[in-house]
Amino acid sequence: MQGFLLDTHTLLWMQDDSKSLSLVARRILSNPNSKLHVSIATFWEIVIKSSIGKIELHYTIDDLHLACMTNDITVLPIEISTLSQLKSLPGIHKDPFDRIIISTAIDHDLQVITLDPEIKKYDLDCIW
Repeated sequence: MQGFLLDTHTLLWMQDDSKSLSLVARRILSNPNSKLHVSIATFWEIVIKSSIGKIELHYTIDDLHLACMTNDITVLPIEISTLSQLKSLPGIHKDPFDRIIISTAIDHDLQVITLDPEIKKYDLDCIW
């Protein structure tokens, strides 16, 4: 494994310094040697859910992006190879954003920091 991919709630809880983060997740996120990544799909999901009132942000998407850069969190694009992974995923999880996150983790050989039980049903390494 070459690092960690943050699920959407993980990124938001990190930004909010939420007590909802597990101790293991906190240790990984605060370790300067951890190679942290987030999918651009995560930002897309946050913007959409924020604009329809499903989540409330106390900062802008630009602030969140700046926080990622400040914390050396690499924002990964959606690549053709990721879409190939997406096409071959079993239909366990129906959420399109989570499916892109799963495909990104597989494509980049990353462990996913997530609490989501549906993501944990896939053949990938999840941490919480």
